[in-house]
Amino acid sequence: MQDLAPHLILLLFVAAFFAGFVDSIAGGGGLITVPAMLIVGLPPLQMLGTNKAQSIFGAASATIAYARKGHVHLPSQLLLGLMAVGGGALGATLATILPGDLLRGMLPFLLIAIAVYFALKPNLGDIERHHRISKTVFGLTLVPLIAFYDGAFGPGTGSFFMLAFVTLAGYGLLKATAHTKLLNFGSNLGSLIVFASYGVILWKIGLMMGVGQFLGAQAGSRFAMRNGSKIIKPLLVCVCIAFAVKLISDPTNPVRMWLGI
Repeated sequence: MQDLAPHLILLLFVAAFFAGFVDSIAGGGGLITVPAMLIVGLPPLQMLGTNKAQSIFGAASATIAYARKGHVHLPSQLLLGLMAVGGGALGATLATILPGDLLRGMLPFLLIAIAVYFALKPNLGDIERHHRISKTVFGLTLVPLIAFYDGAFGPGTGSFFMLAFVTLAGYGLLKATAHTKLLNFGSNLGSLIVFASYGVILWKIGLMMGVGQFLGAQAGSRFAMRNGSKIIKPLLVCVCIAFAVKLISDPTNPVRMWLGI
């Protein structure tokens, strides 16, 4: 498969399974799959395209699992999903124009801020609260904006969706998780269409990892529905911190120059 040794194929499958498990609960699956694909020697551009191809299976799997239990009503969320598709496609199309260094430099600080918010915010649970903006405004502004970011850059998208749903839409953590996976699916689909049109997806690897993602997301979403905010909140905090540390430790990240590291 794409000239990879059997043990490397197994590594990618296992990485995809665990990524699907974690991502279905708190996002951050790319923290596992991207390093795994780089380890086995996938070129950067093909890695980005293939990562979208495999991650969409995890997002779809988690969305189905949450929808079956009534945590997200798919027909009523069609507009939000379409906005995410459009935003993801536009972001992937304009990826080369965006100030990538600025995004990579700012992201660790944004992720740490999100982690601190969820860690210290009292009374965060599965109970819904009063929304601060209307569903229409939410769908026409924040959804395509975050989806655009996902298509153009990607890391931390799930955390941004979670923060928006909890703080502005008034969702409880479990419902926010379910809707985040739906919008992740939409933004992944939009960017996947663009990457496929450029022919940068290694389909055999993407589909094989997609099976692992699907199975992992099924297990993770069921685990989240059994445990609710007790598992979602701490895992979300850990994922945000882990992402921030990984980004800061990257020798090419401009934040190291800003901090004099």
